[in-house]
Amino acid sequence: MKAKVTTLDSKAAGTVDLSDSIFGLPVRTDILNRVVKWQLAKRRAGTHKARGISEISGTTAKPWRQKGTGRARHGSRRSPQFRGGAVTFGPVLRDHATALPKKVRKLGLRTALSSKAADGKLVVIDEAKLDAPKTNSLAAKLGKLGWGSVLVIDGPEVDANFKRAASNIPQCDVLPQQGANVYDILRRDTLVLTKSAVEHLEARLS
Repeated sequence: MKAKVTTLDSKAAGTVDLSDSIFGLPVRTDILNRVVKWQLAKRRAGTHKARGISEISGTTAKPWRQKGTGRARHGSRRSPQFRGGAVTFGPVLRDHATALPKKVRKLGLRTALSSKAADGKLVVIDEAKLDAPKTNSLAAKLGKLGWGSVLVIDGPEVDANFKRAASNIPQCDVLPQQGANVYDILRRDTLVLTKSAVEHLEARLS
């Protein structure tokens, strides 16, 4: 498919051919859901933890005799029934990551790109570069283009001035092509690819 190429100054810069096998697939919400859940689970730290009875400091002596007191039978002050005692079935250190085949991950990225193209929210620009890291200048350019919530994906190397200027703009993310992922693509309204990003993504996903 053909896509128009524009510049950050809203000027036409020709056209580019987009591969139908990457940007023209049917949108499968089940694949997108699987990949997003996999990404979010993988980033969880899993460091929340409660102490079990063996980790509670305290005496091991029986608090009172078994019978004759009129109270319940107890064998330890560290039991969950007592204040400061253990937690029953509390959280433990764990890894929340799940397995997902590479072909499903690759299909998910292709589907996310295709969904943006199908919605008309995929924009191709010639390059993402600035002469100086000025946030006001970049914000004005994005406002003129009508990009409020936007993800900009560049080639292997992101221009330092562009990245620094975009870092202070709300809902504006910048990634190199190797960092392109389903979650970040879907969470922003507009997806902007440079010509270099298109070239590398097609080589990576073909």
